Amino acid sequence: MWQIMRAALEAVEPGAAVRRHLQLADDRLTVVGHRPGDTRTYALDEFGRVFVVGGGKAGAPMAAAVAGILGKRLTRGVMVVKYGHAPANSTGAAGAVESSITIVEAGHPIPDQAGLDGAQRIADLLRQTTERDLVLCLISGGGSALMTLPVPGVSVSDLQGLTQTLLACGATINEINTIRKHISQLKGGQLARLASPSPVVSLILSDVVGDPLDVIASGPTVADPTSYADAWSVLTHYGMTDRVAASITSHLKAGVDGAIPDTPKPGDAILDQVQNVVVGSNRVAVRAAAERAQGLGLDTMVLTTFVEGEASQVGKVMAGLAKGIACSEAVHLPGAPLARPACLVVGGETTVTLRGEGMGGRNQEMALAAALALDGWDTLLMACLATDGTDGPTDAAGAFADGTTVQRAAALGLDAADYLARNDSYHFFQQLDDLIITGPTQTNVNDLTLVLVRE
Repeated sequence: MWQIMRAALEAVEPGAAVRRHLQLADDRLTVVGHRPGDTRTYALDEFGRVFVVGGGKAGAPMAAAVAGILGKRLTRGVMVVKYGHAPANSTGAAGAVESSITIVEAGHPIPDQAGLDGAQRIADLLRQTTERDLVLCLISGGGSALMTLPVPGVSVSDLQGLTQTLLACGATINEINTIRKHISQLKGGQLARLASPSPVVSLILSDVVGDPLDVIASGPTVADPTSYADAWSVLTHYGMTDRVAASITSHLKAGVDGAIPDTPKPGDAILDQVQNVVVGSNRVAVRAAAERAQGLGLDTMVLTTFVEGEASQVGKVMAGLAKGIACSEAVHLPGAPLARPACLVVGGETTVTLRGEGMGGRNQEMALAAALALDGWDTLLMACLATDGTDGPTDAAGAFADGTTVQRAAALGLDAADYLARNDSYHFFQQLDDLIITGPTQTNVNDLTLVLVRE
């Protein structure tokens, strides 16, 4: 199992992903797109300065790769990353990559003042650019919370309350970012607006199911198809209009009434000089995991990279799929989907609606629900992994579950159903020593679920 997970993470190592898409030769910088027509080349001798900005959990290795490619052609830059994700040789709250890009550490998923300060430095830098400057924007998962620069009147504490409320009610990342875009000065294409008229190259490591560019880190360099009305609808859908700061509701209402200009929309001329390229995604990680599983002699199937929904329910479904493979093979039914030993590989990102006061994350919750469904099925094993190494507000990336999990827990006096009801999956798996601990992986491409069916 560890070999398969390691192969997936290595495939989406941010530095390698950047180097696959950014090439410098004879003072010409080529940005490789996914189709021949998407590739562009920039003659650097036509630009006076080259700046790097951006944010996300993978920001430091992405910045290091860009600095290594550009060398002395890089003027300077600012990147905002999660606490603990700065380069090893950095000191304090901020460090430097190749002495030209400042790395600022900040809070995630709850934004904090450090993130605001880092985002303000990005905005200040972009306001200095001209048409003779080239801006490279490096975006990865977590960028929306990390690059926090709210509109005037909205404080960091207002944003923190909003984020905590949205996460607790089970809102999707798309819904959360719809609101974030409309109370921000950078999100929803507004970073590109600040950089205009400079050309912008945005290299994106996707952490969103399906890789929608307007959702990843709230789309700072792409057109925003959502509106103030959409943001207001999210608040009303979850009954939150009276549960968030008045500064937020009053700003959104002003936007709905047309008193405030909306974010850049498709067709906006500001975005004509922006090139957006996805350099890594969940699909890349899932494919690598499947190839490694196949190489280990497992009959392997990639089921999907679009898994979403309530984590506990998805865990039950995954357990059901595992049982189906085990039963079909056990009774030798014709047309069995996979032959044992088998491996199912699934990608995506679930959500958790908090009902208890416990501690955990979506992958640990999925694993705990699966453990209850797998009870007694000794040939089945599941691993649920957050590719960034951080599952919820814990130090675990996820957890393992198998047919013996519930029985082993009971022997320790642990009631698996009770822990699930209290959303306390972390302390449940911690006592079984079944947490997946990787530390920060420096990448972030959604979640990975592996299901093994033994012979």
